[in-house]
Amino acid sequence: MKRKLIALVLSLSIVGGLLAGCGSDGAAGKKADAGFKKNLEVIKVGASITPHAEILRAVSDELEKQGYKLEVVEYNDYIIPNTALESGELDANYIQHLPYLEDFNEENGTHIVSVADIHYEPFGIYAGKSDSLENLKEGAVVAVPNDTTNEARALLLLQDQGLIKLKENAGLTVTVKDIVDNPKNFEIRELEAAQVPKALQDVDVAAINTNYALEADLKLSDALASEGADSLAAKTYANIIAVKEGNEKAAKIKALVSAVKSDKVKKFIEDKYEGAVVPVF
Repeated sequence: MKRKLIALVLSLSIVGGLLAGCGSDGAAGKKADAGFKKNLEVIKVGASITPHAEILRAVSDELEKQGYKLEVVEYNDYIIPNTALESGELDANYIQHLPYLEDFNEENGTHIVSVADIHYEPFGIYAGKSDSLENLKEGAVVAVPNDTTNEARALLLLQDQGLIKLKENAGLTVTVKDIVDNPKNFEIRELEAAQVPKALQDVDVAAINTNYALEADLKLSDALASEGADSLAAKTYANIIAVKEGNEKAAKIKALVSAVKSDKVKKFIEDKYEGAVVPVF
């Protein structure tokens, strides 16, 4: 009887030990998983709030599967995310088109390059005090962005609508000084791009970058006019992922570009923005 009791106790001890061992392995496994997630390599990307940051977040899960944690830093201007990229604070940024970047590099001595064309945002003219381009009054105030490339887009769009005339063969560097005919003497008010939507209530109409229009809950379908798909701007102003020169072939950058240039992201852009943002890959 005693022998049977001893055997039973020993059996229960062994089973208990095995169960404890399984539990320990499970806990260890969970700790290992947690450790893996903590050890993900960070990809820190600066982005405009809309649509850039939203597009990036659509690929965060895919990047995590590849061993990367995507950290999106939002900006409401075009300058700081470039200086942060140049200084090494960011791994990449997604805020701008190539003409703006080239102009920025030239003016600031930075060394930033494009690694991928992602999308195009049609530029629009939106109603302020006036709800019609045809009925704009004499001396009406028209707000435009004050940076070189976006001001050119705005002026070219105004010309396409017959509101002003620019010098012959006007290109993508035109400014208000290149206006040769302004029949209604419009006041062209130059503002920092992010401030243009905020000025709508104080001007008659405004030419606004799509990302800032979206942030202000303005839809491209609400615009009084917008750039056509065959316009010079449409062929030139694709928004890009940019990095500091020398980092183009970094593994994390290749992973980022591959994730963003996917069918999943293309569908996300087409479904969410309904033509206000157009994928170019």
